[in-house]
Amino acid sequence: MVKITGRTKDVAHLKSHLAYITRNGELDGETEQGATLAGRSGLKDLQQRWEDDAGLDDKRRRDGSFSINIILSMPAGTDAVAVKEAARAFAIETFGDKHDYVFVQHLDDKHPHVHLTVRSLGRDGKRLNPRKADLQAWRERFAGELRLRGIAAEATPRRTRGRVRKADRGAVLAMRKRKITPEVDRLAREKVLSEVRGGRAAKHPWDEQIKSRQEAIRQRYLDYAAELQRSGAPADHELARQVRQFVNDMPAVETRRHALKNELSKLADTRRRGAEQDVDAERREETRGDERSR
Repeated sequence: MVKITGRTKDVAHLKSHLAYITRNGELDGETEQGATLAGRSGLKDLQQRWEDDAGLDDKRRRDGSFSINIILSMPAGTDAVAVKEAARAFAIETFGDKHDYVFVQHLDDKHPHVHLTVRSLGRDGKRLNPRKADLQAWRERFAGELRLRGIAAEATPRRTRGRVRKADRGAVLAMRKRKITPEVDRLAREKVLSEVRGGRAAKHPWDEQIKSRQEAIRQRYLDYAAELQRSGAPADHELARQVRQFVNDMPAVETRRHALKNELSKLADTRRRGAEQDVDAERREETRGDERSR
């Protein structure tokens, strides 16, 4: 996985993020020059250098970013050393000639991952502004570096894995972790509640488009499996079985709106059952009271 987790908007935010990825200096960082930044002194040196450089960025818009924060991650059990080496090679190839950066590996999670923070302003005066195509190219490059180190990795788009919901932004996930309801969640819930209470669902053409696209993707996989099955080679038959299993294991086609509706429906059912249990308890208590009065 290669994902942009956010952007720093001011010097204080930049310093806070650098402190976060280095665990306040407890973890070593590595720069585009290959220098290792160790301890709190290394963290302070990096923060001061980037703060000084930010002061020279007089063409930055008020809402422009100082840095772009990226995470490179692999599933649990992947060789952490290989992940770090692949991340280093990826960073050198992608940003080394034009942008300052620092990366830090985190091993306190079951998924080995690397935090990479890249200065937005390049040495050529151009700003880093990645698009969707750039992100896919980054995934392919990172996957290629992993394969060079003996790790099976493919840069597949989210929709080809059956996932239709976009990943939430890092800031949103952080707020939920602190038990704070993000504004995007509140507005989404209000919209779904309005639909449910109104008794009729609003038309969402994109839902049908998502469903149609997913059906086409899954059918294409099954067509490939059928073609492999017609082969006389046992290896092709086994691959056909794996492809069909892959399709069977794909998650249900569920948008964020559908997930919220299901969540609200389950909550309503839980409250209804609780109310029914309270009524039953009251009736039993009344019955016992009547029996005692006799």
